[in-house]
Amino acid sequence: QVQLVESGGGSVQAGGSLRVSCAASGRTISRNCMGWFRQTAGEERERVAAVYSDGSTSYADSVRGRFTLSIDNAKNTVYLQMNSLKPEDTAMYYCAASFAPSSWQCERKRQRAEFAYWGQGTQVTISS
Repeated sequence: QVQLVESGGGSVQAGGSLRVSCAASGRTISRNCMGWFRQTAGEERERVAAVYSDGSTSYADSVRGRFTLSIDNAKNTVYLQMNSLKPEDTAMYYCAASFAPSSWQCERKRQRAEFAYWGQGTQVTISS
């Protein structure tokens, strides 16, 4: 079992920055695909970014160049740095984990159902 706890959400104006963190406990995140999803009311949960334990990352087109995902294996923690935020980035952000034998397979995990473990979510609100 893996327990995930997100932190760092909040409210900022458009153009600002936020960093959200996801701390994992219960077992090492080595050989796990760590993903960040976001969801707004009435919409499907979409994958924003993912990182493998070797540091390989992948991003949704909507955030590429603005968001940076990093992993600290020693702390079992992943960080999502969000810059140049837009009102459309407003959502509940969720951290998720799934075993993956390679970064290639991590990159291809795009669906909610492919991730076994979830955090409780943290709200990010961007005002115009």
